Amino acid sequence: MDATEISFGILFLLQISTGVSVNGFLLLFYTHMVSTSQKFSSSDLILSHLALANTIALLTLGIPETMSVCGLRNFLNNVGCKILFYFYRVGRGLAICTTCLLSVFQAITISPGTARWAGAKVKLYKCILPSCILFWILNMLVEFDRVMNMTGPQNSSSLQSPMDYKYCSRLSLSAVTTLVYAVALSLQDLVFVGLMSTASGYMVFVLHRHHRRVQHLHKPSNSPRVMPEVIAAKRVIALVTLFVLLYGRQSVMLNIIMNMKEKSPLLLNSHMVFAHTFAALSPCLVIHSDRRMRMFWKRESAASNIDSSS
Repeated sequence: MDATEISFGILFLLQISTGVSVNGFLLLFYTHMVSTSQKFSSSDLILSHLALANTIALLTLGIPETMSVCGLRNFLNNVGCKILFYFYRVGRGLAICTTCLLSVFQAITISPGTARWAGAKVKLYKCILPSCILFWILNMLVEFDRVMNMTGPQNSSSLQSPMDYKYCSRLSLSAVTTLVYAVALSLQDLVFVGLMSTASGYMVFVLHRHHRRVQHLHKPSNSPRVMPEVIAAKRVIALVTLFVLLYGRQSVMLNIIMNMKEKSPLLLNSHMVFAHTFAALSPCLVIHSDRRMRMFWKRESAASNIDSSS
């Protein structure tokens, strides 16, 4: 194993451990908020579901990638590869769907308080939990067929693909079948990415209009109080922007890898690192923008200081 593989192994390990820890904290924090109904926000359920999806994606593919880069091979059989990639694909799909739901939810939340939007807000609040359940059913059904062509490590070159994962292989499919899978996957992703991008663009428009009104109503010396809805909207816009940028990078790099005549281990490892970036970074954005998190850490810090002094 050379120094490059060791470096990627350490990077994978740091990314996974940090991402799982932060997403686990978010999942417990928002689950506690929802269960106790203390300072409960309707978006908490969506954020906890996003943290769960990120954790699934990080664990199911991140740990085997780290083991593979560190030199371990042949630790999964055919069934193990199918199960691993099935739950990874489900977790990835849940992350896309949940991010889309979060952006649409926040766009409707900050929309003008007209009678039409008021009715939509009431209905949307009631649809959060059913939507999350529907996302699970949809992704578990859609991804079931796509992982059937995964198998354990193979020596035959006829079974290898440009996206060989070292510990698993993808069976060779006909050109027509490969094209159908690629088109179906791209259309599904583009629908959700398009929805979240549209919702984020609408939020930018609403926030810009709100900012102009606030500047007109308040004197420069009086700094207006930022509403929680505005803070939440900015957080969602940041999350969607990060997701869209990383999704675009992933699509371009994946297209390059699939059209390469010879595999590039450096490019493949870089692609896998970036594939987990959203799952690892998105909870950090959420924690930074949630005031309740800062209050939580202040209380914990104060409590620890009291304990140490006593």
